[in-house]
Amino acid sequence: MPEAIWISFAFVLGLLVKTVGLPPLVGYLAAGFVLSGIAAAANIAVEATDVLAHIAHLGVLLLLFTVGLKLKLRSIVSPEVIGGSLLHFGITCAVFTPGLYLLMELDWQTAFLLAIALSFSSTVLAAKVLETKRELRAFHGRVAIGILIMQDLIALVVMSLAAGQTPSQWALIVFGLPLLRPLLFKLLDASGHDELLVLLGLLLALVVGGLGFEAVGLSSELGALVFGAMLANHPRSQELAKSLWSVKEVFLVGFFLQIGIGGLPDGQALVFALVAAIVLPLKGLLFFFLLILFRLRARSSFLSSLSLTNYSEFGLIVASVALPEWLIPLAITVSLSFVISAPLNRYAHSLYERWSGSLVKFEGQTHHPDEQPISLGSTRVLVMGMGRTGTAAYDWLRQTEPELIGLDSDPAKTQKHQAAGRNVVFADAEDNTFWQGLYMPELQSVILAMNDIEGKLIAARMLRRKGFTGYIVAHTMYADEAKKIREAGADEAYLTMSETGVALASHLRDQRPAIPSQTAGTT
Repeated sequence: MPEAIWISFAFVLGLLVKTVGLPPLVGYLAAGFVLSGIAAAANIAVEATDVLAHIAHLGVLLLLFTVGLKLKLRSIVSPEVIGGSLLHFGITCAVFTPGLYLLMELDWQTAFLLAIALSFSSTVLAAKVLETKRELRAFHGRVAIGILIMQDLIALVVMSLAAGQTPSQWALIVFGLPLLRPLLFKLLDASGHDELLVLLGLLLALVVGGLGFEAVGLSSELGALVFGAMLANHPRSQELAKSLWSVKEVFLVGFFLQIGIGGLPDGQALVFALVAAIVLPLKGLLFFFLLILFRLRARSSFLSSLSLTNYSEFGLIVASVALPEWLIPLAITVSLSFVISAPLNRYAHSLYERWSGSLVKFEGQTHHPDEQPISLGSTRVLVMGMGRTGTAAYDWLRQTEPELIGLDSDPAKTQKHQAAGRNVVFADAEDNTFWQGLYMPELQSVILAMNDIEGKLIAARMLRRKGFTGYIVAHTMYADEAKKIREAGADEAYLTMSETGVALASHLRDQRPAIPSQTAGTT
């Protein structure tokens, strides 16, 4: 069976490259090229590729859906995201087009379309790398994902124009999707914690988002991302993402295999890929200086740029529509960029520490509002995560504790709390930059009330690393998570439902009228 061969090659080569310190996805790419040669010799490439392409597509849709689950759309609609992506796209096309025209003796249209294909960065690779490092919600992660979304939208427009197709009139229905959010929230609440939760994720990512958007002439990838983002504010969004994790990872192996199995390169394709790899650092440098221009710190600019220093699978999709004869050279180019980018991103923080002395010289005098150092001053109690639980804790504490502050990673939620008179500021517990600039000289107690377990673990660890010796308390739904939180440095982690029961019982004890003894008045 072809599937057995794919799985065997993917596992063996994935394990092999992992032993030498490279991400397994590099092994999956290598397995694809090996299988491509075997399939070509056995004359079975077309049938195998069709099956694998379907698996790969499902993996991409699930990945983008889970990325959407972690997105706060209001936080990516920002000058650095919109301006950075558009400027990078324009400059890249302006430089690459004449270069390809002169060096490769192409016509202007072909050179321009190739420049467009090379201007995009890989959403799949960047999202997977950031997710693996738990940096999707960090400031530099949000900037990188925002730029990738903008690039994907540009790619969709280019493909529509190149194919001579436009979305149907029914595509306008998409603008009414926010009205479905209450229904989606109810479905998520009703799905429980078992297989129905997984099926709901598959339904929204593959059927409603994927096929639904295709039916009205829009990209299925965009549909999966949009439906994930619509659930991002739900308290159980991260539980849904975790439930889909294994399915998504298996399908994504198919995506990386597909890139390699697409065909064997000739000499011209290899030369093209090598030249593109040589100029790849220029792509990252352009992103770095553009983000510096938008007042990001050198560290955030460097980490975001490194995530974007690769070529995109969307370039292959554009080529399949507009330049089918360039599909194999672009596939080799994308694969080679993955081999270069994946290990670089693995050591991104170490690389920045090594080069930080030179990079910080490019910073401006003013910095982005999201990257300003936070001083807690005389604050004695800190509430991290201002959802329903955090808000309830804050409101109860402020009756007796004047030196109180709340932190939340959602700018819109932060503004809402400030309008209600609460002392709440924007901060992301999963962003290392926040911890580097945090000052807490008088802090005594911390409540960890974020929705996701990773945020609580990171916050507990970072507080202890910064020398905090005060009391840290958290809540969680599951006993195994409570154990992890305590091991990360929290003094105590309470089970949410157990504490709710205790609170209800205490209300009953405090409020009910005295019940006369059953033995009173008996003889």
